[in-house]
Amino acid sequence: MRVFVTGASGQIGSAVIPELLAAGHEVVGLVRSDSAAANVAALGATVRRGDLDDLDGLKEAAADSDGVIHLAFRHDLMRTGDFAGAVATELDVVRAFGDVLAGTDKALVAASGTGVGGRLGRPATEEDAGDPDSRGPGVRAKADIAVVGLAERGVRSSVVRIPPVTHGELDRHGFARSLIAIAKDKGVSGYAGDGANRWPAVHVLDLAHLFRLALEDATPGARWHAAADEGIAMREIAQSIGDHLGIPTVSIPSEKLQEHFGFFAFVVPADLPATSHVTRRILGWEPTHPGLLEDFDKGDYFPESSTRD
Repeated sequence: MRVFVTGASGQIGSAVIPELLAAGHEVVGLVRSDSAAANVAALGATVRRGDLDDLDGLKEAAADSDGVIHLAFRHDLMRTGDFAGAVATELDVVRAFGDVLAGTDKALVAASGTGVGGRLGRPATEEDAGDPDSRGPGVRAKADIAVVGLAERGVRSSVVRIPPVTHGELDRHGFARSLIAIAKDKGVSGYAGDGANRWPAVHVLDLAHLFRLALEDATPGARWHAAADEGIAMREIAQSIGDHLGIPTVSIPSEKLQEHFGFFAFVVPADLPATSHVTRRILGWEPTHPGLLEDFDKGDYFPESSTRD
């Protein structure tokens, strides 16, 4: 297949492209900058210049492809608190892809988040549609629902819901590294409350494999969960970070979460476990790479980890 990939130079895109190429697919990657173009070309993909605001360009690239994997998202807007702007851009892109792919039976696999179906008092599942008016971890629910709805217009559309923690050597500025950086800066590794709230996680290479399986299976209207670790207590994550850095692990009072965690203060207390039973059963997806805490021990997050016995 000729596959158009947005967000091609990002952490996930940099894993998805080699996964697709190794399976014999041709890849066209969307990039914005010269450095991103060089990185994507080095992976073996064809470079297409553009961005999420160029809807005509996105339509043209999708029409010229056999399938689309949509990974790009306006995280820059999210970080400044512009949830509405990020969601509006995402919906515009999804609708643009829908307009050009309608009736073609081509595959569209879009990134979403496991938080879309969270905050239910139980682990989120693939059957949970999510609240379109949600903010915070579920902010992508509107686009999630829109992508799934394209199945009714003759698009083999599906979403891969990604845990908030995507880790591995390609992770350079994700949630895990941000927590580590905050702990280094503050001198303590923190968590909210009793730290019992749970976070799902996935190694980026296992995630890339799932995107390929979703593309090739192309079940219309499907929701897939990339939850390898289905729920690690935030206290355990903080404790591992504290142990590796040799600093105390402490509970941060609710009134000081913003001061301590900054942008992440609104999500750190969230309890967002998610299962992936349906994804594993139907697609045969089985994660083979280290879980988050093992990655902390053996990966490149802490310089001393690689030298431990």
